[in-house]
Amino acid sequence: MICENLEHLQATWQGVLAIQGDQVEVLDEGKLRNDLIDTLVFTAVFSPQAETAATARRLIRQAAAELGIFSASVQPLYEAMGHREVSGFTIPAINIRGITYCVAQAVLRAAMQGNVGAVFFEIARSEIGYTFQRPAEYTAAVTAAAIKTGYRGPLFLQGDHFQVIAKRYHQDADQEIKAVKDLIWEAIEAGFYNIDIDTSTLVDLAQPTIAEQQRVNYHLAAELTTVIRDLEPAGVTVSVGGEIGEVGSKNSTVEELRAFMSGYLPELQKYDKNFKGISKISVQTGTTHGGVPLSDGTIAKVNLDFDTLEKLSREARDGFGLAGAVQHGASTLPDECFDKFPAIATAEIHLATGFQNMIFDSKHFPDELRQRIYQDLHQAHGQEKKPGDTDEQFLYKNRKQSFGIFKKEMWHLPEDTLRRLGEELEKQFSFLFQKLNMLNTRETVNRYIKPPA
Repeated sequence: MICENLEHLQATWQGVLAIQGDQVEVLDEGKLRNDLIDTLVFTAVFSPQAETAATARRLIRQAAAELGIFSASVQPLYEAMGHREVSGFTIPAINIRGITYCVAQAVLRAAMQGNVGAVFFEIARSEIGYTFQRPAEYTAAVTAAAIKTGYRGPLFLQGDHFQVIAKRYHQDADQEIKAVKDLIWEAIEAGFYNIDIDTSTLVDLAQPTIAEQQRVNYHLAAELTTVIRDLEPAGVTVSVGGEIGEVGSKNSTVEELRAFMSGYLPELQKYDKNFKGISKISVQTGTTHGGVPLSDGTIAKVNLDFDTLEKLSREARDGFGLAGAVQHGASTLPDECFDKFPAIATAEIHLATGFQNMIFDSKHFPDELRQRIYQDLHQAHGQEKKPGDTDEQFLYKNRKQSFGIFKKEMWHLPEDTLRRLGEELEKQFSFLFQKLNMLNTRETVNRYIKPPA
């Protein structure tokens, strides 16, 4: 049910929530989980009245807080990893592009079953655009999923690739930087206490020295870090990530990492000597976002450079006290790769397209809807098809664009269909948690991550 106005919404929570000013008390957790939360989250996402949607989002977050569910920064844990107090696992960061309420439930069910201490729910700047999910909506959907599943504890919401787009930057640098700063502000207000800054798009390999190649990257990364520090709530240190090599370009090197950090840290101290810097560093080691589709629609094998990844993680920790390196574009790697990441002390890996593929390719996804999506993609994006691309390659590259256009239809799939899709995803999440050595890490994470005052 979607509430179209505040009066309708107010009638739904009677006897379940007690609201006094800004305080929300949960009177009947069973009714909240079994009924009301569905109404709240669908209203938060689809209500035509902005005030009603905003109220539903606020109620979700406040009810969650009453139940011990809270937005958290991974900063204390990553500092412990940087000091080698904690090791042995790699935290997965999952980009949910569609059916967010359903998919987040699958993640959390798998996490609870495996006693997993941490998983990032993230969304990139580009994904916010084509999936039609602003940060506040994304937070509401993930938090509602936590209530629905009975999860308790920290939710690690992350802004992924809050990226400075090179073309826009060169056209109007001030306007592009402002757009990223505005997004940071919006995300922190929504409870995103983990933000990955991506100014690696401005690395200039034409410059004669590595330091000069990284100069604009580290300068803007420091500037955006100060924005985060100014905006973060009292008692919260937002975990900030930096990036030295754009995913899909040439592989990163230890020398580039040193050049970036040697420029970034002094730049940050110019603003405030007490500001904490980044807690991790994203690198390029051979992957591409989404993988490379072949003519038949299958994905080309990736020659991921694990030796370089291990060296970068070690240098990040030993040289600069960071948690380690971050691997992007990992979801389409072969299954046998994933246990290598904790073995070489990779701090974090980012996973997106593989789960998107599972949804679209599932036998449970309605074929009629799939064909309408593909027809729409040909009409709306057909001019983007590259010469020589097969239909399979074109659809693989572009079907992510349908998550926004068809969002309401996907969220309103039959309950049995959503259940079966969720079960398939949950099985894969459980597999990845096991491979990344995240099972039974809850106690370790809880030693460092505490509820806010």
